[in-house]
Amino acid sequence: MKKYILLLILAGFAMSCNKDFDSLNTNTKKPKDVDPAFLFSGAQRQLSDVLTNNNVNFNIFRLTSQYWTETTYVDESNYDLNTRNIPQNFWNQMYVDVIKGFADSEAQLKRIDPNLSSADSKNKFACTEIMIAYAYSILVNTYGNVPYSEALNIDNVYPKYDDAATIYSKLLERIDAALGSLDANAGSYGSGDLMMGGDIAKWKVFGNSLKLKLGMMLADADPVTAKSVVSAAAPNVMASSGDNVIFHYFGSPPNTNPIWVDLVQSNRKDFVASQTIVDAMNALGDPRISAYFTKDAAGVYSGGPQGASNNYATYSKPGNRLIAQDFEAIIMDYSEISFLLAEAIERGFISGSAEQYYNGGIIESLRYWGITGTDATAYLQNPNVAYSTATGDWKQKIGTQKWLALYNRGFDAWTEIRRLDYPVLPAPADPVTDFPVRYTYPVQEQNLNTAKWTEAAAAIGGDDVTTKLFWDKF
Repeated sequence: MKKYILLLILAGFAMSCNKDFDSLNTNTKKPKDVDPAFLFSGAQRQLSDVLTNNNVNFNIFRLTSQYWTETTYVDESNYDLNTRNIPQNFWNQMYVDVIKGFADSEAQLKRIDPNLSSADSKNKFACTEIMIAYAYSILVNTYGNVPYSEALNIDNVYPKYDDAATIYSKLLERIDAALGSLDANAGSYGSGDLMMGGDIAKWKVFGNSLKLKLGMMLADADPVTAKSVVSAAAPNVMASSGDNVIFHYFGSPPNTNPIWVDLVQSNRKDFVASQTIVDAMNALGDPRISAYFTKDAAGVYSGGPQGASNNYATYSKPGNRLIAQDFEAIIMDYSEISFLLAEAIERGFISGSAEQYYNGGIIESLRYWGITGTDATAYLQNPNVAYSTATGDWKQKIGTQKWLALYNRGFDAWTEIRRLDYPVLPAPADPVTDFPVRYTYPVQEQNLNTAKWTEAAAAIGGDDVTTKLFWDKF
């Protein structure tokens, strides 16, 4: 009898041990059920931070676009992308922090409402689809062919790279599907939507504006498709600054303006104004210069030579508004859309006055930076600014003024410089490469996903910073 009792005790002990060991495989700090709005908010914040910060390990677009230049460490101003492994860092942020965040919010939404049966669920899903399309367009415009159809699949650690033009087509399809399912009479993420506050009318405007933007990116590569996309989107795009897509930061940590974090909180003195933009603004008498930059040690506006080792005390610095703790980040605005419409008219995609939209793009940018009244009027009447008399063809006129208006949106500025070929930026002091028209693929992809990376590199014409993307034809 004692023998059986002992066996029962040992069996019970074994069962309790198994249960204890099983519990070790459960991460109690990782919830299975998460509010989709929480994930959506987090991905929006990550997207804004990725595009706004000026940490040279991740975002050097203000340097590449020659808005700013460096003081002590000048590698990035000279187009050195590899010392800090910038292409890999940017890739990981976009895929892991941004796109996966949005994808996870969709997955949780489908867990709650598998068939997206409610109008609220459909709206939430559509808003997330528009954000995913926006995020993927950034990746394509940075690298070219990228993982898309097989991305984010944990069971496939060697995803293929999809053709960039094909991805664009898929993104436009996703945007159209999202626009078709948005219902202004239903709810959405509400306060969990940190960019539009759950306003479905604004989401429709943003979706159409993004569609216009992607259509214009195709203008040189596929003008027939571009015209079709642009003409369909144009009637429903942004019509005023009230439609701007903005991420608002707070005046106290941790949700503060990343520029403040990088420059003020960290007490860094790594950047000064670039001579390229300051000279251009001085030559045009551009009144935004007082908002963009501080005065230099001599009481005027000056910029350091791009790529040189510049003395921080000598030159103008990023303006005070820019480095405020609560300064907002613009994701897309009416000024940008106005310039796109001016270009669409010049290309014959839509009808209207290119000059009117060109002026509108400038006026809206001036207004945003606090320039109104006689100063704004005088600037528009400057023969070097006025559409009828400014130097060059429409590409040069629009490209130059758009570059000036996109200050603090370095990624979009870099994209437009590549697409419109204006302004023509001078070579920096000690360039590592020619002007980069794309990022190279991450080293981790070369080492871990070698076969697919090799295929992708061959498909685009070589994994080099000078390999033009599919839409960059001239």
